[in-house]
Amino acid sequence: MPVNLQGQSILGLKFLTEDEIKYLIDLGEQFKKLKLTRTPHRYLEGKNIVLLFEKTSTRTRCSFEVAGMDLGMGVTYLDPGSSQMGHKESIEDTAKVLGRFYDGIEYRGFDQELVEKLAKYSGVPVWNGLTDEFHPTQMIADMLTIKENFGYLKGLNFVFMGDCRNNVSNSLMVACAKLGINYTGCGPKELWADEKLVAEAKEFAKVHGSKVEFTENVEEAAKGAHAVYTDIWVSMGEPKEVWEKRIEILHPFQVNQKVMDLADDDAIFLHCLPSFHDLETTTGVDVNEKFGDKYDLDGMEVKDEVFLGKQSKVFDQAENRMHTIKAIMYATLK
Repeated sequence: MPVNLQGQSILGLKFLTEDEIKYLIDLGEQFKKLKLTRTPHRYLEGKNIVLLFEKTSTRTRCSFEVAGMDLGMGVTYLDPGSSQMGHKESIEDTAKVLGRFYDGIEYRGFDQELVEKLAKYSGVPVWNGLTDEFHPTQMIADMLTIKENFGYLKGLNFVFMGDCRNNVSNSLMVACAKLGINYTGCGPKELWADEKLVAEAKEFAKVHGSKVEFTENVEEAAKGAHAVYTDIWVSMGEPKEVWEKRIEILHPFQVNQKVMDLADDDAIFLHCLPSFHDLETTTGVDVNEKFGDKYDLDGMEVKDEVFLGKQSKVFDQAENRMHTIKAIMYATLK
């Protein structure tokens, strides 16, 4: 059955079917070929989109702006200080106004309920650029990156190391379950995903012939993995005070070469970025000065040897954000 996402919002992959997710991955692949061959594709000329950012970003903002302009659209960026949304004007009123000005709305911020309200009241497609619960645009890029390396998705073994209840790991668990990829979350039990979401993911996995599991055993998780993924230990918006506790409980789950050597011979390393893999950031230096005597923190969630190694595909992922976001916008606005 042909896939038709026209007019729909993309709020989380749990709301999409397997065929719809695969369609977006394949469409992203097609747009990548157009970009690399310098083939014009201004298919949405005359349309306009607005990007609402309550959380700052490099890749998400640049991906949406370049993708929108490549497709021929006008693009407006609003940072947290450029909108009255939620301050002097309700979310519902803001959504109704923006829906009359724009053909599509991207939102990157905190509450999942907020992006769902924008979709409910705006009357135009809304794209979740990240909330505390889900990060769907990242997932389409991640799955395209995996497919580029293996040629297929179903049946692969995927491991997420670290904080297994953040928005990225939540979204990866759902994406893997919907696509027939075996998902293992590896981290301290206190940071495992919400039981209700895990139950949903396991139901998706049952339908698509895969497994969803969690473990605190790094060797058990990494053995035979085709893709090893991690994320920073403290998410944007969390207080600095949580660093010491996170380092203490997550340091054993750092991705280093020993972990990658346990994985499949053709295994790849993935990270959504930004990453603390060295001491070239102010945060990395600050954290190392405070806790480096106790822990080896020249790399936090991942060591430089892996991040910059031959198995790393992190910059392919970053590039693929642009191509798959283009696919998402085209599919919902065409």
